Formats: sequence, structure tokens, C-alpha cells
Amino acid sequence: MPTVSDTSLPAQEPSPVIILDDVAVRYRVPTERIGTFKEFAIRLITRKVSFRYFWALGGISLTVNRGEVFGLIGNNGAGKSTTLKVISRVLRPTKGRVQVFGKIAPLIELGAGFHPELTGRENVYLNGALLGYSHQQMDQVFQDIVDFSELGPFMDAPIRTYSSGMYARLGFSVATSHQPEILILDEILSVGDESFQAKCRERMRQFRENGATILMVSHGMANMSAMCDRVGWIDHGKLRMVGEPDEVIAAYRQENA
Repeated sequence: MPTVSDTSLPAQEPSPVIILDDVAVRYRVPTERIGTFKEFAIRLITRKVSFRYFWALGGISLTVNRGEVFGLIGNNGAGKSTTLKVISRVLRPTKGRVQVFGKIAPLIELGAGFHPELTGRENVYLNGALLGYSHQQMDQVFQDIVDFSELGPFMDAPIRTYSSGMYARLGFSVATSHQPEILILDEILSVGDESFQAKCRERMRQFRENGATILMVSHGMANMSAMCDRVGWIDHGKLRMVGEPDEVIAAYRQENA
């Protein structure tokens, strides 16, 4: 009798796009409050400013693979946002090595890169330039940004008049106006109404299907459980645990109950 052989292809090896190797970040903070920049500069020159140092990250090693949705959880001040800033190259690590393979679209701080006196329209082009897109490239997606954000009537108003939810709509719409290789989100899914959050999740799903890698921070555990392939728990600058979302979230909740 003929034999039947297994002709299925072997499982493809994960392809890392973000690698953190023993990454640490140390901040320097003055030990006393100084009222003005002039006073600070004078005291700094005369060496009359004393500092304390603390480690925001204490040696994190982590790998995120291509096409993965990876979440970071932890208490406020644990080091989640610092980790995203290091990956986005907003911060340089004090020690350790960061490797990123691909173009990053970061949405780390609400309204980062926006100028309050410029209009929404002007800020679209400004933010697009900061993300590395030309004026012509932004022309091609401008109407899509307006439609997705649902801010058509407000695009010519100064952005200082926007609410936090409007900031979030415009920031997310610009950052995701082009298919990113790596999308980094810090708490963006916790801002805005339910319908907009649903639109954000749908767009992220489309990006993921097209091969994008998504790294996100959120205190919304339901979102993390539903959307992430893996979750990492950061505690006092250390990576406590990495694994299946529900398992890591349960461990985090148990310690913080």
C-alpha cells in the first residue's frame, strides 16, 4: 500500500523586530526645587545643585517578534513608558543595547509633536514630517485622516482648543495614516469614546493582518487580554514576567489586589 507522507511546511521561526539586551535607564533629579531656569543655570555653573539618581529601568531583556501584538502592564511609575521611549529612540539607555528592525510609528504621549497654536490641519503636516513623511505623502492621506478622526469641522481651529479626546483622535489618525512596520501606543486606547476605540482596534487588527508589529501599554486589562499575543509585566524597572496575556494579568492582579 502507498504510504502517506506529511507534506505540511515546517513552522516558520519567529523573526525578532525589537531586541532589548540588559537595558537600563538612570535619571538625574535635583534634590531641591529651584524656581526659575535662570536660578538653576547659575547654581549649576557654580556647582551648588545637588542631584539624586534613580534607575527607571534596571536591566530589561526582551524580544518582540514580527507581526506580534505585545503588551506591557504594570503600576504607574513602573517603567513602561520609559521602555517605549527607549525603543522609539526618544531616550538613550544608560547601559545595554536596543535593536529595532523597521520603521517605527510612535504614539507615546497624547499630543506629542503637536503645536498648540497651529490648527489641526497644520499639525497633521507637522506631525507627519516628524514621522518621516513628505508633504506630498501627507496630501495623499489627509482626507483619510480627517474622515477617521471625525474632526472635519475642527481642522482649521487651533489645537489648543481641542479636548483630550480630540487630541487622541488626531494623534492616532496621523500615526496610523500609513501602514507602519512597528506601531507603538501608550495608553491611547483608554482615551476617547467607545465607538472611536472600536475603530482603533479594527485598524490595529488590519495592520496586524498586514504584518505590522504592535507594542502597546494600557491599564485596560480587557483590551490587553483580547488584543495581545503576549504580555510583559514591568515592576519597579524590572521585567517580572512574560507570557500568555491572561496568565500574566492574573499574576499582576493577585499581587496588586
